[in-house]
Amino acid sequence: MCTSIVEIVRADGMAKRGDQWFPLSQAVVAYDHARHAPLGDVITLDFLNGTLGAGARAGVELTLESAKDLRAALDRAIAAAEFEEAEVRGKSALPRLVRVALREDATTPSAALPNPERHRRCQYPAAPDRRS
Repeated sequence: MCTSIVEIVRADGMAKRGDQWFPLSQAVVAYDHARHAPLGDVITLDFLNGTLGAGARAGVELTLESAKDLRAALDRAIAAAEFEEAEVRGKSALPRLVRVALREDATTPSAALPNPERHRRCQYPAAPDRRS
């Protein structure tokens, strides 16, 4: 079944294929039949840089359930990172943190959510003043 479900976003970062790292320019998320995994329909994640040719691509095929688990893990990690940014660097992340925490189901272990006490015990260097 071809679903034509495709999302393309700009991606800033790096990906690895074999022994080589390459800069990313975009990520493609799609739902379609598996090309490589011995599965039915899957969520595919393609990280690529089109200007570097076909070798600058890293792909993943996940079951829908695994993709949902990955999304939840990403939401938790992003929420924790935003909390870290707010606590350490004074950037505002709390509204998103609250939204993610409210969206989590009761099966999420509390250890997966940001722990403000852990952050208070850490010693961090002062963030540079970038106002000038």
